[in-house]
Amino acid sequence: MASLGRSSAVFAVMTLLSRVLGLLRDMLVARYFDVMVTDAFYAALRIPNTLRRFFAEGSFANAFVPVFSATRTEHPEQLKDLLRHTSGTLLGILLAITAIGVLFSGAIITLVASGLSERPEQFMLASDMLRIMFPYILLISLTAMAGGVLNTFGQFGIPALTPVLLNITLIAAALWRHYHGAPHDGSVYGMELAWAVFLGGVAQLALQLPFLYKCGMLLRPRWGWKHSGVRRILKLMVPTLFGSSVGQLTVLINTYLASWLVTGSISWLYYSDRLVELPVGLIGVALGTVILPRLSALRAADNDAQFVRTLDWALRWGFLVGSAAAVGLIVLAPSIIAGLLYGGRFDAHYVEMTTLSLRAYGIGALFHIMVKVLAPAFYAR
Repeated sequence: MASLGRSSAVFAVMTLLSRVLGLLRDMLVARYFDVMVTDAFYAALRIPNTLRRFFAEGSFANAFVPVFSATRTEHPEQLKDLLRHTSGTLLGILLAITAIGVLFSGAIITLVASGLSERPEQFMLASDMLRIMFPYILLISLTAMAGGVLNTFGQFGIPALTPVLLNITLIAAALWRHYHGAPHDGSVYGMELAWAVFLGGVAQLALQLPFLYKCGMLLRPRWGWKHSGVRRILKLMVPTLFGSSVGQLTVLINTYLASWLVTGSISWLYYSDRLVELPVGLIGVALGTVILPRLSALRAADNDAQFVRTLDWALRWGFLVGSAAAVGLIVLAPSIIAGLLYGGRFDAHYVEMTTLSLRAYGIGALFHIMVKVLAPAFYAR
């Protein structure tokens, strides 16, 4: 368990750095952009973020790693062929999804946040932002697949560090806006946030490539819909799609309902959700990411005793630290929100409204953490 502890610690430290920068980015965006702009931005960002949870952090990743890890253990000579066909199939599917998203961005915003149509200027801003940000799902999904490969080879630091780059580009966009200020003629602004997301996705994928090359896994993609390994991954994705879709459907419903409420509602929910993601990422995702390759290898070796021991270790740590984190979010919600976001365009009323939603989200934090820890055991089997 010592090696798992070290790997979890490395992943958690890198994740902590990313989350801290993420909080800084949210603080700057909240202070330097009007809620009309942030509502449009976060409504548009929900779509690539939701698809990212399916492909990058959810269904695909959780199906790919067990198959890739098992192939490395049982049939190492087939490993590169599996990666070529998997990456090619994923790339083809994502290119089609991205093209549809770019062409029909307005219709997608209407579906996800139809309340924005009551404010045409805000609706057009969200639609334009989505058109620029949609390719992010292609970039981040390929990045996640690369991270899964590196994790299987025991390299957890670089994949965990990757999200830092998106935070850096968004921080740069917020500082640029602060330096230039809002347009004096009252015209719509905020497109720099969308471009920051796109550039962040490019940077995240680019960071992984040298390390893939070092592992000998930087390969030319090939379409492989009928490849046996690809079919196995797709088969494993079916149950994980259901598990991922429940939580993401809730988020989309929240965004849809918030779009019909007062301006600022989407932003308040987003900031609360982001704060809950901090302990979920540091505890649940860190533990789940580290144990998944190990559980997959143990399952492939039919070592059930060690499989149970590894899962038990992760569950105990997840429950212990997750309980404290959930209580902290609920009790300290006003201080957390005021300390991080209050100032500039984010006034006392915004602090109060965000506090209410954070307390509600905080109730479910422990359960989200435990799901992230427990789910890899099912995916590995």
